[in-house]
Formats: sequence, C-alpha cells, structure tokens
Amino acid sequence: MTPAGAAEPGRPFLAYHASWYEVQTSVAADTSLARLPGYFTHIVLSFVKPDLTYAGDLDLKGTGLLYPFPGTVLKEAVALLKARQPHIKVLISVGGWGYFAWDKLDAPAVARLVRDLGADGVDVDYETPDGQCAPQGETMSCPGDPMSISVVEQVRAVLPRPFVVGVAGWSVGAYGAGEFRTAAPRSPWTGVMLALLNSPTAAQLDLVSIMSYDAGPHYRPQEAFRAYRRVWKGPLMLGVQVEPGTSGGPRFTVDYTRRMLDSVTSDPGAGAMLYALRLKPPGDIGPDNPDDRYLAPAICMALNLAKCSAPVP
Repeated sequence: MTPAGAAEPGRPFLAYHASWYEVQTSVAADTSLARLPGYFTHIVLSFVKPDLTYAGDLDLKGTGLLYPFPGTVLKEAVALLKARQPHIKVLISVGGWGYFAWDKLDAPAVARLVRDLGADGVDVDYETPDGQCAPQGETMSCPGDPMSISVVEQVRAVLPRPFVVGVAGWSVGAYGAGEFRTAAPRSPWTGVMLALLNSPTAAQLDLVSIMSYDAGPHYRPQEAFRAYRRVWKGPLMLGVQVEPGTSGGPRFTVDYTRRMLDSVTSDPGAGAMLYALRLKPPGDIGPDNPDDRYLAPAICMALNLAKCSAPVP
C-alpha cells in the first residue's frame, strides 16, 4: 500500500536540497526535508566537499554540508522522509561549483557519511574552474577527463550497488562529437562529459542529469538532451533552475519549463532535475518568476507523475 500523500515512482525527478537554506530547527519532523512530497524520485543533499573531513559520529562540520542543525537531526529527517516516501532515494552531492579538490577526494569518508546518514548513494557533481576542452580528432579532449573517470570509479568502489551513483553533466558536456560536433554554444566545457560517458566506467553509473541552464541565449536544452542521449542510454534528466541565470538565457517560467519537458517526454527514460529546493528568486514570486513551490508541481505534471498537487514545504 502506498502511504498517504505518496506517489508511485515514475519518470526520474531529482531535486537538489540546498542545505544552507534549510529550516533552523532541532526537531527533525519540522525540517523541509522530512516533509517533501512523493513525486520526487531522488533528493540530493547539497554539497559535500571532495576533500571532506569526516571521521564519523554524524559530525558535519568538515563535510561542506551547511545544514543549520546537527547531523543527528539530519539523519532523523532522512529516516522520516524515507518512512513517508519509501521509493525516494536520498543522495549526497559531492562537488559543485567551488568544491574543486578532486585530487584529494576521500571516497571512504564519503561512503561513511552516506551510510551514517542512512542515504542511498552519491551524486557526483564534477566541476572544474576552467574546462580547457579542445577538439581531438572526432571528439573532444579535456585535461580533467582521467580525473572524472577516476572519481566515479573511486566512489563506486566504496559504494557498490544497490547504492546509487549518478552524475551531473555540464550543459554542453555532450557536445563536440558526432552530429553535435559543432553544436552551439561553444565553451571551455564543451565535451567535458564525453570521455566518462564513452568509457567502460559509464556502466557503473545509474543516472545522469544535465545542468541545462545558464548557458546563454543560443543554448537549446532539447538539443543537449539529444547529445547526451547519443552516449548515455539510462535515466536522463533535464535540469530546471529556480534562480535566474546570469548568461542571458531564458527564464525558467512555469510555461517554459513545461514546454521544455514536453519536447523530450517521448523518450521513456527522460525526466527532470530541479536546482534547487529552498532557493528563492528575487522579486515577486509567481508563474513567470517561480520558486521551487511553483516549479516542482509544474515539473510533476509535465512528467505525468501522480499527486502533483502535494505542496513543497
């Protein structure tokens, strides 16, 4: 029997949970994390440093997570969410912009944190300050290619299946090869995901999300989806951003978000990623300037999931 307020899982719908904006409380049941609706399939606790310091005992101070309460409360909130919505997988996101110390990745510490929190795996958000990717033959070559592959291998070695390992891909990360060899826009990160997704290590992944936003006015998320689909056949999610970008690209209004997702849902493995729960855009909130409470139900309906009227706390 499905618990009250829960939804049976369907298409993948992953949402990042911004730890720095969580409710300040000592009661796990009062956290927004514990009260999330059931149309999500993956909730990602954001962000953990690759070079985290974590010996155990749910001490979060050296992890990079910025929840305004102790790790004991976070662990209980995760347990409450999973009790209410048993199908939701809770991941921790390792990396993100500003956490670049991949050469100091402490995968065993990451695994201890996952297990101690009662989480289900890791989202690898492999980002570098300058991609420096360049054409090489029929594909792209990036200085960080060996490291991106090694990071996934290290994480999977300490978190074997059924733990989940996913990756967040750069907006243009699958451009630069095949029919997308000259796809616009070009950037230093063009093709940054190709080496990983074309390698045998890709078989160790369970899902891929695309940061399909903040890439300029010439970027087309639908085309990026097709480029990623050329090299990745598993669950693939187009990203939706709460806050307005800074590159001149389109605002993710409710209408734009629905139209974007409608363009890819003929693919049975297509889904969505939301960045991020708890973030609020500047200005008056509404369908043309939506926050997570507008966007999450809109994404739910675009993906034809169940119980889309359930509110986001």
